[in-house]
Formats: sequence, C-alpha cells, structure tokens
Amino acid sequence: MSRIVEFIKDWMLPIAIVAGIAICLALHLIPPLAKSAEPSFSRFAKDVQPVMVAIMLFLQFNKVSPTDLRFRKWHFLVLAFQMGAFVALSLIAVALPKGETRILVECAMLCFVCPTAAAAGVITDRLGGSLSDTVTYVVIINIVAALVIPMVIPMVHPVEGVSFLTRFAAICAKVFPLLVFPLLLAWLVRYTMKRIHKRLVGIAGWAFYIWGFTLCLSIYLATKALIGSGISVFAGIMICIVSLLCTLAQFAMGRRIGRRTCRNERETVKMADSITAGQAFGQKNNGFLIWLGYTWMTPVTSVAGGLYSVWQNLVNSWELYEQRHAVTETSHNK
Repeated sequence: MSRIVEFIKDWMLPIAIVAGIAICLALHLIPPLAKSAEPSFSRFAKDVQPVMVAIMLFLQFNKVSPTDLRFRKWHFLVLAFQMGAFVALSLIAVALPKGETRILVECAMLCFVCPTAAAAGVITDRLGGSLSDTVTYVVIINIVAALVIPMVIPMVHPVEGVSFLTRFAAICAKVFPLLVFPLLLAWLVRYTMKRIHKRLVGIAGWAFYIWGFTLCLSIYLATKALIGSGISVFAGIMICIVSLLCTLAQFAMGRRIGRRTCRNERETVKMADSITAGQAFGQKNNGFLIWLGYTWMTPVTSVAGGLYSVWQNLVNSWELYEQRHAVTETSHNK
C-alpha cells in the first residue's frame, strides 16, 4: 500500500494528465456516457475547479508572510521580456492578413501575455524554488496584464462600443478574486488566529495533491475544448507546434534570466532563482488563456490554451522526475 501511495505521490502530474484526457475521451466517445454523464461532469469540472484552486492557494499562502514578498531583479527582466514579446507579436498580427498564419501569431501572443498561474508556487516550492518570489511575480504580472491587454488587444481585434474600462473590469473579475481573496484570508488567519495558522502551515503540503485533482479537471476541460473546436487537422498540428515552442521558450528563458541575475551568489541561490523564474515565466493560468482567446480574439486561438496546459504540465512532470532522480542519486552517494 505504501508503495502505491509513493508511486502516486511521485507521478501525480502525469497521472492527472492521463486521467483528464481519458475521462474526456470516454465521456465523448461512449454514446450512453455522452448523453447522461458528460453534461453533468462538465458542469462539475467548471464549478469545482475554481473552488479547489482557491483552497489550494489558501493553504499555500499560509506559508507566505507579507514581509516575505520582495522585488527581485529577475521579476522586471522576465516582465519586460514577456510584455515585449506580446507587443511585438501583436504588431506582426496587425500587419498580417486574416488567415491561418495570423491565427498562429495570435496563439503565440496569448501564450506569452497570459499571467502566471496563481498555483505556480506549488510546483516551484516542490522543486526547491522560492514560493514568496513566485507569489510576488504572480501579483505583478496579473496587475500588468490587466492593464496592458485591454490596450493592445483592440489593435488586433477592434470591437466597437467596448471600452478599455470594460475589458479591464472583465479581466479583473476573471483573475483577481481567485488570487486576492485567498491571500488576504491567509494573512488574516496568520495575524488573528495563530493556532489555526500553525495547523494550516502543517498541512500546506496537501496543496500539491489538490493541484493534482485540479489539474485533472483542467486537462479534461482543455481536451473537451480541443475536441469541440472544429479546427482542421493541419491547423490543430500547427497550433500544437506553436504552443509547444512557446512553452519551451518561456521555461528556458525564465531559467536563463533567473540564473544570470545572480552571478555572484552561491550555486544553491542561482539554482533556486533559476527554478523560480522558470516556473514564473513558463507556468500559465490556462483557464484565463482559453477565456481570453474565446472572448476577445479569434475563438480558435483558445485551443492554444488547452494545448499549453498539456505541454506545461509535461514540463513540470519532467522537472519533478529530474529532481527526484537527483535526490535519489545524492542519497545513494552518501
């Protein structure tokens, strides 16, 4: 039994990814399930996912004090690269005629501008990065994205009668409740209910398992969006390639920036910053990405969000595997 628990613990993310895809295919391809179970399960996934994310973040934020939040040099370098890439891709999209090439550029736009997932700290902490630095960047990028996206998107997809404030309010309503409320509640508990706070810190590790369940629901919804998109096989393959390249580029660039900004530090500090910056840049809020593509861009671009979710979690799974392998090797050498 202990071996089964250990296996699930070690391979949580791949299991969640496979389970999410398998559930979606079963509910889609088996006629009786498609009629009776699929609608109910889809509603369940959409309704429960935000609640699970909020609980996960609340547990996680109990480990972070307001005094732990601080600006780092890599925060601003990653932010500049992220927003610069988004604006540059937006200008390219504006210059292109409508068609598949422009859609692919729009997919890349969304992959770059999408804010960091509020849950990114779960994996960052697991990999040995800085939870507090990740939370700081999550706050920064969500604020900047809420301001920049409403200013840039109208250049690519102008909509008459929709103002900057309307877009800004819609984005804030989509992102901030899940980010701000759990953080403020965690800090309220920290300073007013110290015994409860101590117990919550003791079970903060549960956030990883909640993330695994939430990921399963996320992959289910992403797979459903992909199946229901109606895009051609060629377009699907091209969006798949674009989202994969964007995923790898952001994880790699984040790690590079994090490491470069602390040249004179100890190797352990360099590694921690490299991990943290890589996760902060590469791990996206895919629900927001899908919503942004479907609501404000060409709807088919929302498929990039579902595919990015798969790629980023495969990267996370590989990183966790590499970390476990390194730890096992170190313990054997001792």
